Amino acid sequence: MIDDFRDGQDVLPQDAGKRIAELLATNQLLQQKLQESTHVEARLKQTEESLELANAELNALRNRFAAESEYLRSDSGLPRVQGMLVGESQAMKDVMHLVHQVAPTPSSVLIIGETGTGKELVAESIHQLSSRKHQLMVKVNCAALPSALVESELFGRERGAYTGALTRQAGRFESAHGSTIFLDEIAELSPEVQAKLLRVLQEGCFERVGNPKPFKVDVRVIAATNRDLADEMRKGRFREDLFYRLNVFPIKVPPLRERPEDVPVLAWAFIEDFCTRMGRKITKVPKKTMDMLQRHPWPGNVRELRNIMEHSVIITQGDTLRVPHLEHAAQTSTEIMTLEETERDQILRTLELTHWRIKGPNGAARYLDVNPSTLYSRMSKLGIPTRRQKDQARA
Repeated sequence: MIDDFRDGQDVLPQDAGKRIAELLATNQLLQQKLQESTHVEARLKQTEESLELANAELNALRNRFAAESEYLRSDSGLPRVQGMLVGESQAMKDVMHLVHQVAPTPSSVLIIGETGTGKELVAESIHQLSSRKHQLMVKVNCAALPSALVESELFGRERGAYTGALTRQAGRFESAHGSTIFLDEIAELSPEVQAKLLRVLQEGCFERVGNPKPFKVDVRVIAATNRDLADEMRKGRFREDLFYRLNVFPIKVPPLRERPEDVPVLAWAFIEDFCTRMGRKITKVPKKTMDMLQRHPWPGNVRELRNIMEHSVIITQGDTLRVPHLEHAAQTSTEIMTLEETERDQILRTLELTHWRIKGPNGAARYLDVNPSTLYSRMSKLGIPTRRQKDQARA
């Protein structure tokens, strides 16, 4: 028994040492697992942060896609002649030369010209010849935007920025990131919005309505107007610094009356376009008719020519084009009209075509490419009554 006790004493220290070694190994393993757990938590936190950033980027892309989809829906269905600029006159060749010069650069462009001369087509040509051509060019008619919503339409808004702002909305500049934005009738912008536009041009950033955080954006700005911005600037209605920022590369589009040699090629382009869409086949335009088209003063410019060609294709029976409006004008008047008389005649003929409807997608204001309020003002000045006034006069 004593031998057994002695044997136990000899074994006890060995078991304790073994146990201690096991505990130390276990402790080391636990520490290693704790370190691994800490690394996992760090990686998990990093993953969560990356996920939040990805969600934020996804939401931004979703908002931009929604804005672009809405824009595409609003722009779809608008009739236009496909392709680049059309014209054989020296004036239009000069315009095309300027377009090819400025298109590859990132510079802002100011397009000047009368209503209906094709300023939007010049902007499209610049965009299509630039490195941004694979992105959608966003078009904004500044005169058509409600004055109270211009800022949020251009720069976006946060949810709750003002009464009725139930969701966050991406603005047109955000939708145009990496592309081109075309601001038509830029003279209609208020001084406050002009200041924000100047910041975008100078710093490449803007602020959403209801959010002071600046957003960086890469957008090329092409602006257009039918007004004399230098005169608007002198009258204090247009910012001087914005004018000089936009006027880096001005392009003036000449009116159609100054380039009658372009009328035949434009007329045939419109005829072919409308014949394709209407299933017609018109192959002849009498020389007398073409001469008459070239002599017409075209106060509505290319837009007026397009409308006349559309109407003529509709009523033409056979393969020879008839242009009854200009034929009637040539038969009833051989005198040279003043610019005011010509404008009055054009407004009256357009009102007859639209059944004296002024507003809406089929109204005279749309075909004349002016605001309804502007058309009402011109009608009042020229002594042209509205349909309501005519009905009241009959009553």
